[in-house]
Amino acid sequence: MQNSNIVIKVCMGTGGIAAGGSEVISAFRKELQISGISATIEKTCSVHKVGCRGFCARDVLVDVIIDGEKVTYEYIKSDMVQRIVQEHIIRGQAVQEWTVKEDYHTFHEKQVKVVLSNCGKVDPEDIESYIGRGGYDALKKVLTTMTPEKTIEVVKASGLRGRGGAGFPTGLKWEFARNAPGEPKYLICNADEGDPGAFMDRSIIEGNPHSVIEGMVIGAYAIDASKGYVYIRAEYPLAVERLKIALEQARERGFLGENITDGDFSFDIKIKLGAGAFVCGEETALIASIEGQRGMPRAKPPFPAQKGLWGRPSVINNVETLANIPYLIRNGADWIAQYGTEKSKGTKVFALTGKIKNSGLIEVPLGIKLREIIYDIGGGIEGDRRLKAVQTGGPSGGCIPAGMIDISVDYESLAKAGSIVGSGGMVVLDETDCMVNIAKYFLEFTQAESCGKCVPCRIGTKRLLEILSRVTDGRGRPGDIDLLDKLSNDVKAASLCGLGQTAPNPVLSTIRYFRDEYEAHIHEKRCPAGVCKNLLTYSILEEFCKGCTMCARVCPAGAIVGEKKKPHKIIQEICIKCGACFETCKFNAVKKG
Repeated sequence: MQNSNIVIKVCMGTGGIAAGGSEVISAFRKELQISGISATIEKTCSVHKVGCRGFCARDVLVDVIIDGEKVTYEYIKSDMVQRIVQEHIIRGQAVQEWTVKEDYHTFHEKQVKVVLSNCGKVDPEDIESYIGRGGYDALKKVLTTMTPEKTIEVVKASGLRGRGGAGFPTGLKWEFARNAPGEPKYLICNADEGDPGAFMDRSIIEGNPHSVIEGMVIGAYAIDASKGYVYIRAEYPLAVERLKIALEQARERGFLGENITDGDFSFDIKIKLGAGAFVCGEETALIASIEGQRGMPRAKPPFPAQKGLWGRPSVINNVETLANIPYLIRNGADWIAQYGTEKSKGTKVFALTGKIKNSGLIEVPLGIKLREIIYDIGGGIEGDRRLKAVQTGGPSGGCIPAGMIDISVDYESLAKAGSIVGSGGMVVLDETDCMVNIAKYFLEFTQAESCGKCVPCRIGTKRLLEILSRVTDGRGRPGDIDLLDKLSNDVKAASLCGLGQTAPNPVLSTIRYFRDEYEAHIHEKRCPAGVCKNLLTYSILEEFCKGCTMCARVCPAGAIVGEKKKPHKIIQEICIKCGACFETCKFNAVKKG
């Protein structure tokens, strides 16, 4: 270990911290000090915090890099650190049973990391770490060698579309704002990530906030904006704290504020904390919130690029869109356009969650097959159960059935299938999920988050939820499916903003692909997945029952009768369908259906 250069990187994203990352990083610093490594001339050793590197299910992830040779450890706890220091760092022998296995590498194999390329590599609280990997080179390039018009042309040529939901061409939006009359102009970063199961934007800011700042400054230069805002939800304290640190460091180094990089261009950024209203992800509601008004959408046109914040031209891009910009400028339009499809260029970050073996944050080229994401990257369905569907786009998206697993994941293909790319939520559902209940779950969310300004959304989502609740409670009526379909299309057509226009998507897509489940709920009073409580029945199979009495002992309603060592019976009139008997029986004698 003579003359070794040792670098230790500990995952300190939200997932890493929750798994004990703070304790792990403290343990490394303590053990290195005890071992005298940090004080020796022969060995230079540094310990760094890094953001999420994607495979959140394996946290705490730790990289030990000795003279450029990296070994990654998984599931690390503070009491494991001493052995890693003694055996790996001091004696040069990696602790093999704690290193990542083949599936860790398989998880990353088909990914193409652009936006996430530095997450897990740079220290999010150290600007020098970002600069050391080419950070702010793109900003210097546009300020010294490119006009605003040329900058916009490069973004347009790349085919980059907004990564926040609708997929509008980024360069075109910038061009509209630059050509719009009115001063000052504003550039706003939408970090109000509210989809259930989504954590893409949060992880980008936590892991590499300077990429977002650099993208914002470049965008501001292109549209001639002098002021900017990051609208971020207060529920993201770690992201907010690291963003504050990054903004201050950028100002100190001359990348933000007056006369950036000693030139003529000036631009600064303020943070605006959101209060967790999902509707404020819609750009006009977000603008109203920044202005101090209640976050409610307004009719368009005029669009924000013409009349936005305080009536001035404003561009709103989400976190991932802006984080793409430095890499795009640095490497050229053709470089990012090499990934994706003809109309959906580049890569997309997804939060892969649900009934999947390998959950986490992934970045893949647009156009990848859904099968590759689920089975090659995600490792397949948890418990090796049968895939039923994949919900993409969060509450605004739809369910893609297992039979369409070879669909191309891009804006056009998902829209044609009745879903959207959205901001990047991807929830995997298996045979134990009830699709009617899934539709109700998302309707409960969007109905609660409706601002109530327009009648179609305020009343329409309420009626949809009432019908779905009736169906899952076993009170469905003939004609409910057609009523759901008609009302959903009316809400989509008449709602004021994107929340109402997309809220019925989960209903429409589940009716489209899982109509048989709706019919079973309504006509047979049966939930095929065994999820909807009021449609369940529990019975005991005599041939399997051993008469152990365990089920009777845990039944809170006293609905199970029978003698010891003889088959038992459930009295249906008394059963409250709690499922305690089903969970307790060790002989698979209790049938749920």
